[in-house]
Amino acid sequence: MTGASPQFTRPLRMKRKLAWVAAGLALLSFASCSSLGYYWQAMRGQFEISTKQRPIADWLENGSLTAQTRAQLQRVAEMRSFASRELGLPDNPSYRSYADLGRSYVLWNVFAAPEFSNELLQSCFPVAGCVTYRGFFAEEKARDYAAAMRRQGHDTYVGGVPAYSTLGWFDDPVLNTFIQYPEAELARLIFHELAHQIVYVKDDSMFNESFATAVEEEGIKRWVAARSADAAAAPANATELAQQWQRGNQRRAQFRSMVARYREQLAALYAETISDASKRQRKARVFAALKSEYQQLVQSWGESASRSAWLKDELNNAHLASVATYTELVPAFHAMLAQRGGDLRAFYAEVKTVAGADKTQRLAQLEGLLPSAAQAPVQK
Repeated sequence: MTGASPQFTRPLRMKRKLAWVAAGLALLSFASCSSLGYYWQAMRGQFEISTKQRPIADWLENGSLTAQTRAQLQRVAEMRSFASRELGLPDNPSYRSYADLGRSYVLWNVFAAPEFSNELLQSCFPVAGCVTYRGFFAEEKARDYAAAMRRQGHDTYVGGVPAYSTLGWFDDPVLNTFIQYPEAELARLIFHELAHQIVYVKDDSMFNESFATAVEEEGIKRWVAARSADAAAAPANATELAQQWQRGNQRRAQFRSMVARYREQLAALYAETISDASKRQRKARVFAALKSEYQQLVQSWGESASRSAWLKDELNNAHLASVATYTELVPAFHAMLAQRGGDLRAFYAEVKTVAGADKTQRLAQLEGLLPSAAQAPVQK
């Protein structure tokens, strides 16, 4: 397939109009004077995306695209069909359109954590519920908010976001912020964001992100297998894709392991009954060691340390906790999928059942699925 079929165009436009009406009503119903400015910038940011997106088929037929972008969009169309056909992900207009925003990130998330805690602070919203970050469509606004949180004594981290899910409220497009990713990373991102439309639980970022990460990992494994099966057509490309996937898996595993070790050290330190001054000194030493180890890890990958945002920042609790949000329960979801013999639709049905339990029960069920080496209680 080369892009979105014509039947998606009209529903896409109608759905946008209805979504804007719903979003406007939510804004008027829930926003206080103090939060109105934040919701307004969110609506303006989403409106910009909606006005700039066009079906991928239109771009391929009439758009002014570089050869590389054209090839990437054609590949995305194949990934998108694969996602619904082979992975059971929603068959709707999401990721069947494209928008060029003219910037490197679609938005910036601010993560904040107390000075002596591994737990992220939450922000609560009418539709999404409580999440462990606050998103801004302008980097300056994000950094202003982070500065305000630091003045309250919190650790903060501002991270650029290439893509996000509106949970079906809008038809999420492919964006220039990630279209040039290597094939394996591009597929992972699309599968991850579509997974949020399958299951999303209010007030449980760890559950939502770990589930979507498990789906993305299973999805890219199957995408690589499908592409490799077609290796007769382009054996070099299939080999390169398999190497991308294996290399990415190895690096993510190394990174997660490193973060988990340092989070354990910090949790033990914060639990000690010593003075804040002593905790501060020891905390600084832990983060200095982490930064040094991470720099060595990046160099072992053959990458330039200057390209890593983490090596530019002064690392703190918010950096580490933002990683754990996405990964801590991933092994439990993989185990659940394995119990169902790799049947993704049966897996989604079970995840929805677990999602219906209260948060304590959900966590207990998932902790029971963690490998024995990871049976320690999840840090909430």
